[in-house]
Amino acid sequence: MMRGEKDVNPLPPISVAKFGGTSVGTIDAMQQSADVIEQNPHTRFVVISACAGVTNHLVALAQGINDPQVRQDKLVAITAIHQAILNALPACQDTQTAVDDWHQTIADYANTATSAPSTALTDALVACGELISTYIFTHLLNSRGMATVRADARALLRTDSHFGCAQPDRQQTKIQCQNQLLPRLATHLVVTQGFIGADANGHTTTLGRGGSDYSAALFAEAIGAESLAIWTDVPGIYTTDPRVTDRARPISEISFSEASEMATFGAKILHPSTLVPAVRQHIPVFVGAARAPEQGGTWIREQAHSAPLFRAVALRRNQTMVTLTSLNMFHACGFLAKVFEILARFEISVDLITTSEVSVSLTLDQTHTQGDAPQLPEAAIAELTQLCQVEICANLAVVALIGNDMNHTPGATAPVFSALAQYKLRMICYGASNHNICVVVDDHDATHVVQRLHADLFE
Repeated sequence: MMRGEKDVNPLPPISVAKFGGTSVGTIDAMQQSADVIEQNPHTRFVVISACAGVTNHLVALAQGINDPQVRQDKLVAITAIHQAILNALPACQDTQTAVDDWHQTIADYANTATSAPSTALTDALVACGELISTYIFTHLLNSRGMATVRADARALLRTDSHFGCAQPDRQQTKIQCQNQLLPRLATHLVVTQGFIGADANGHTTTLGRGGSDYSAALFAEAIGAESLAIWTDVPGIYTTDPRVTDRARPISEISFSEASEMATFGAKILHPSTLVPAVRQHIPVFVGAARAPEQGGTWIREQAHSAPLFRAVALRRNQTMVTLTSLNMFHACGFLAKVFEILARFEISVDLITTSEVSVSLTLDQTHTQGDAPQLPEAAIAELTQLCQVEICANLAVVALIGNDMNHTPGATAPVFSALAQYKLRMICYGASNHNICVVVDDHDATHVVQRLHADLFE
């Protein structure tokens, strides 16, 4: 496979492996993940999430829980998850002490959050989940005779200071990884955290919910890895979420373009930004289930061997649509420029957009650590109101049909809109991309819309 230019690497080919929360959530899950690592000698760098369930507790604590008993219950639940795994491993006082210290740090942060919550505190608190899980997993691998060291991702992954959804500094991250990681990889397996990094001042940052995948891809890019494996609880990418319909089928191979569209439009198996570093360096990505590696998975490559018109259906819930209406927009220049200037100033990212002569509808894009629904700040609404009438509609969902050459294939939309005939479509986006047709529907219709599309187009 042709590869992009990169630094000369004296090490053997390196594969980066990322394990999600369910793959490190229990002692059995961690042992299964360790089995996967042992089966591939090229796996030298491992990125893991927090143990399943821990991040949700940490997010709740970061929001500030004033009731001492409720706060204590959360802390006890977090400790129980970690201690259950440690109790099943050979005793290691250094690991136990480190985990206990981080539990105390969590308690201190949670107490501060009751009186002084902030986005910076949220990142520092939520990051504790990943920091603890890597201590435990490193100990487990060493107990199995694998020479393993732990690395702190905050010393490797440099970001800006946009807490909750930080943007990585690729150049500084590459420098840190080249200087700190490559010497270790020559003699050890290295385990680090996904999802977290640090800004130029050393403050802990996070890349947004699901950011562990993104971290793994950034690390793979920085060290010139030959491949990236994303190990999760699902054996690959399916034609839609198997939880929505049991008729979903696995996909053995998919292109970067198709997979990026699926991730962007809600396929939970990948973080929307994951594939960007892989595309830049032509790094193939494998997605599989750590609990069942024998079932295979999905390879994501620059070009797939097949390119069907319809590949998959993705669903993204918890969407917000904003409709801006003004007669001044009719045959006028500069109206949209003013709208997007306001949105840019408030760091609001727009996802889908449609326009008419006197109105424009758009959906808001947000991938934030706290997982909140995207929304317009009151100050932004006030400024927009001076330009036009503003209507905000929540409780919506985006359903995206992913495929190839959709806007160049005659009749491509006919079976799609036939399947959707009985549903109310709040927005339709088609033509800007070869790879998707998107509709916005009421959230209570979303599951049925996906099931109907899948039944008509894939079954």
